[in-house]
Amino acid sequence: MSNKRLIDAQGLYRYYSGHCAVNNINLQLKKGEVLGLLGPNGAGKSTSMQMLAGNLSPSQGEIRINGIDLLEQPKQAKRHIGYLPEQPPIYRDMRVNEYLSYCAKLRGVAKHQQDTAITQAKIRCGLEEVGNRLIANLSKGFQQRVGIAQAILHNPDIIILDEPTVGLDPIQIQEIRALIRQLGNQHSVILSTHILPEVQAVCDRVQIINQGKTVFDDSLDNLENRHSAPILLSRFANDIDEDKLLQIEGIHQLMASKHGYYQITHQANYNPIPDICQLAQVENWEILALHPKTTTLEQIFMDLIHGEE
Repeated sequence: MSNKRLIDAQGLYRYYSGHCAVNNINLQLKKGEVLGLLGPNGAGKSTSMQMLAGNLSPSQGEIRINGIDLLEQPKQAKRHIGYLPEQPPIYRDMRVNEYLSYCAKLRGVAKHQQDTAITQAKIRCGLEEVGNRLIANLSKGFQQRVGIAQAILHNPDIIILDEPTVGLDPIQIQEIRALIRQLGNQHSVILSTHILPEVQAVCDRVQIINQGKTVFDDSLDNLENRHSAPILLSRFANDIDEDKLLQIEGIHQLMASKHGYYQITHQANYNPIPDICQLAQVENWEILALHPKTTTLEQIFMDLIHGEE
């Protein structure tokens, strides 16, 4: 991944009749990065994506696409963008090949390159066998693939996908996620979603927004590390002497939990497992379980959202 910023948006605001849908959001997308814009419904994700794609002007703020000011030079900036809105911009009464040919002309693809561009887009999106079929007769998953194909026809540096798996069945969701991962190998991708597994499956970094504001912006690993508590879950076959366990340096608290488990709170940068094992062996406690307490991404997400509210 390069440090070059292909999207650099600063201080974005968007108002609707006095309501602030996007409130001072900063967003960056680096070359070779897949960024997940995550948030509950109504958080401002689609509004943010429309502004980044140039379909909606911000009430305030600046957007640069590959160094080009999107507001001052929209045509030049948009040449670097492929955009799939939440509702795919497809014409159901056209055949796939006809539609992609039409899109290639709109994208300004040179006439002698159009056939090659269409063929490559169909191969990458798995549309080779449906080129002559009416879009209306395709499944929703294939219609979504057609929407992605129109977004990559001109081989843009940036692909913006707004809720790319909404309304798909589980098999189609897996296929679209695999396609997004593949696109991430050659393009920078930003996708908005409220589905947590989607971010885990395809993204390098996550930016969480709520009520129009950014509440987190970092890698998934740092998200989990930052919000993970230094707690061990332990269970013993025999009765233990809690005072002796608390005498281990670095252990702050011992609390009985469900099903005979103990929660052991310890110092953040200290691993007490070796010392606990040594003490348990001396005291003949017989350890049945001893492992860190894990915090799911769902729990972290809810903590961030409710904390902001």
